[in-house]
Amino acid sequence: MVHHAVRFAAASRLRAETCVRVRLQVRLRAVAASLVVAALARPLLVMPTVARADDGRAGSSTSPIPNAPLLERRIEEVLRTPGYRNGRWGILVLDGRTGKSVYERNADEMFTPASVTKLFSAAAALAELGPDYRFQTPVVRTGDVDAAGVLSGDLVLIARGDPNMGGRMGADGALQFKDDDHIYAGGNPRADVVAADPVAGLDHLAGEVRTAGVKRVTGDVVIDDRLFEASENTGSGPRRLSPIMINDNLVDVIVHPGKAPGDPASVALIPVTSYIAADAQVETTAADQGTKVEIRPAGPRRLIIRGRIAVDHPRLVLSHEVDDPASFARALFLEALRRHGVNTEASPQGTNSVASLPDSEALLKRPKVAEYTSPPFRESLKVILKVSHNLHASTLPMLLAARHGEKSLSAGLRRQGERLKELGLDLDTISFGGGAGGSRADLVTPRSTAALLKSMTARSDFADFDAALPILGRDGTLARAVPPDSPARGHAHAKTGTYWVEDELTGKAVLTSKALAGYMETASGRPLILALFLNNVKLDAPRPGRAVSDATAEAGRLLGKLCEVLYTSDTPAEDPPSKPPAASPEKPAGGAR
Repeated sequence: MVHHAVRFAAASRLRAETCVRVRLQVRLRAVAASLVVAALARPLLVMPTVARADDGRAGSSTSPIPNAPLLERRIEEVLRTPGYRNGRWGILVLDGRTGKSVYERNADEMFTPASVTKLFSAAAALAELGPDYRFQTPVVRTGDVDAAGVLSGDLVLIARGDPNMGGRMGADGALQFKDDDHIYAGGNPRADVVAADPVAGLDHLAGEVRTAGVKRVTGDVVIDDRLFEASENTGSGPRRLSPIMINDNLVDVIVHPGKAPGDPASVALIPVTSYIAADAQVETTAADQGTKVEIRPAGPRRLIIRGRIAVDHPRLVLSHEVDDPASFARALFLEALRRHGVNTEASPQGTNSVASLPDSEALLKRPKVAEYTSPPFRESLKVILKVSHNLHASTLPMLLAARHGEKSLSAGLRRQGERLKELGLDLDTISFGGGAGGSRADLVTPRSTAALLKSMTARSDFADFDAALPILGRDGTLARAVPPDSPARGHAHAKTGTYWVEDELTGKAVLTSKALAGYMETASGRPLILALFLNNVKLDAPRPGRAVSDATAEAGRLLGKLCEVLYTSDTPAEDPPSKPPAASPEKPAGGAR
């Protein structure tokens, strides 16, 4: 399983809590040119580091060397946290002004990045599409419409890869997300759904079809999903990649307890549709009896929902992935058309088929009767990085392929490689098998990760990239990485990564990767770029009272602790400025903001 706001495009979009981010961006932009140069050379250490003397394992040395610099000693103390002695660390922390190394350990060795992979796929897609790119999803007709509004032909929705299709749209035009998104509902009891209507995009299209004068369709209603080949997400959550995605290809099951033990619980499906039939029997139990609700497929498009929910439990969100995204979207579109007064001969119970469609180029020349335009790509990027959305991230290479008339994942990854090379990365220091971070081929070095982050600071769309990252202690997958009273809260914005597998010998989990990479500033306002990787830790979970998710969250808090150490790291006596004070009017790196 792979796991795991504020925009800066204009001052009017800034929130009060983002003043820290603005200061950091100003500092990073001021040295963008020097950072790009620094990315091409191996940075020199500002301080001696114990990490180069050992093999990088958390417990390979019994105690910090007494005369080591204070920051190094404090970092080493965190790395020696009990329970992580067999873990392998890769760390690179750079000064955001000079590009010089503040601390490093195994910075040129390959590590499993988990969802830090998304930084690379998102950066490449942003470079290819641009932050203002909008998905445009048209509906065309294949026949004529008579004076009575009867279409003698088909209605065809041409899927263009929009990952949200209006389903997360808030009243302010921004896409909504939950820190614990519904895509992880299978293994996260905190998972929740956004308030937005998951079929809003389809509803918009159906309304435009009616406005165009179509009242009845004698032919079929078809979803053209030929933009790219069917493939699979390389992370957890919904697995089927498709050019059409409605509600992330999920049916959400929302369970509310009754008023008293013994009462039936209420069970609702989102979106409401005749495409899925469900038989639900969930009982409300006493608070001490716990909650356990299961969804079992009972054949095509049929679900059995059974279990119990404690009377004091908040609403429970579960999810079921549909087996055919195009047929699911077709059914929902048909139902939207009927709500808008467009009658059809086609049934939502049917199966989508593109066999009778003309080729894609010819189809696009047919008369257009509706079109849905998405919010700008910067909004999609926010959903991907904030919640670590595996399905959407896995789609990014496919979109790159489609932009060049190609259809396969391998073609998309090659296009991604071209973009990353243009960003200054050495492709010999990275490897990817998908866009999300769950492929065995996914490997990066801390230095290559820092090089990507440095390169992005020099771009005009850096504010959009930066604003899409989770904020330490505030939102997304970093919401609970530090305590609410942590001094570092709000001062780091970075992408998380989590990947674990089961050890069949013991039944316990092995944390293949826990990672964090992004930007932060110290208490004095000094900007830092960090890439932190912890690989191959045996976890004491699962066991009674301790789920694997609890153990991986604990590892995440360990990385949060490193952020706290770095936040208070400025010690001018040990970390001198890059230039003597007499030669420069600038204050030392540890000075005031």
